[in-house]
Amino acid sequence: MDNQNQLEIRMAEITAKQVKELRDKTGAGMADCKKALVEANGDMDVAIDELRKKGAASAAKRADKEANEGMVLALTSDDQKKGALIQVTCETDFVARNDEFTDFVSELAKKYLANDYASKEDLMADSASNGTSFSDYYKDILAKFSERIELGEIRKIATDGAIAAYNHGGNKLGVLVEINKGDLSGDQSNVIRDVAMQVAAMNPVAVSRNDVDSELLEKEKQIYIEQAKEDGKPDDIAEKVANGRIQKFYKENCLLEQVFVKDSSKTVEQVVREVDPGATVVSFERVAIGN
Repeated sequence: MDNQNQLEIRMAEITAKQVKELRDKTGAGMADCKKALVEANGDMDVAIDELRKKGAASAAKRADKEANEGMVLALTSDDQKKGALIQVTCETDFVARNDEFTDFVSELAKKYLANDYASKEDLMADSASNGTSFSDYYKDILAKFSERIELGEIRKIATDGAIAAYNHGGNKLGVLVEINKGDLSGDQSNVIRDVAMQVAAMNPVAVSRNDVDSELLEKEKQIYIEQAKEDGKPDDIAEKVANGRIQKFYKENCLLEQVFVKDSSKTVEQVVREVDPGATVVSFERVAIGN
C-alpha cells in the first residue's frame, strides 16, 4: 500500500469529534487540527505539541515581518503601590483585537504585576491560570494565529507614594505615573490621571530638567549652536542662542515644566501642587506600539 493510500485511511479514522476537541483546546483551524491528528495517529497530546511546533516554526519564518500591531496594558495594584506596563506585539490588528490574544496579554500583565522576575524568561516560565507555563500558553497563541508575536517592553514601578495607570484608547499606548504621596483619592486621583494622559499625549523625555540625559542635552545644544552659526551668528552669540533654546527644550520636554494640556495657563507642576502643595511627580513610564 502506497503512502497516499495510508494517509487517506488514517484521515478517515480521525473523527469529527476529535477534530472539534483539538480545535476547542488550541483554537487552530479545522484543517490544521485534522492534519495534526493524522500525523499524531490520533494522539491528542502529540497533536497539540505538533500544532505548537508548527506555530513557532511559522513565527520564526516570519521573523523579518513587521510586528507593528499589538497591545499595551498598564495596571496598578489595589493599594496603588505597584504599577506594571507590558507590551506584546503582533503583525495584524485582527490578532491584536482577538479575545484570546487580549486575554493572554491581560493574564501575563497581572502575573508580572503581582510578582518580581529577574527576566522575561522567568516571567514566561511561571504558571498561567490554565495550569501550563506562559511559554506553553504563548505557543498555543502562535499555533492559533501563525504570525510573529513577541513579548516586548516590560516596565514596573514600586513606590511608597502612589501610582496611576492610563491606557489610551485601543490599548496601543500605556502610561504609569508615580507621585510622592500615598493617596490617589478625590481631586488628586483626577489630576494624576490627567498627568498620565499628558504623558501619553506629549511624550516628555524626563520628569524635570535635572533628569534629562546629559548626552541628549549636549546633542541638542550642539544642534542649536550649528543652526545659529549657519544663520551667520558668531561663536559667542551662537552659544547664547543655544542656551536660550535649551530653556525652551526644557519647557517642551520636561513633564513638570510642560504646559498642561487641559489648561494652557498652568504648568503640570502647578496643577499637581494646587491639589497638594507637597505633591510632585517622581517618575513615569510610557510604552506604545510602534516605538
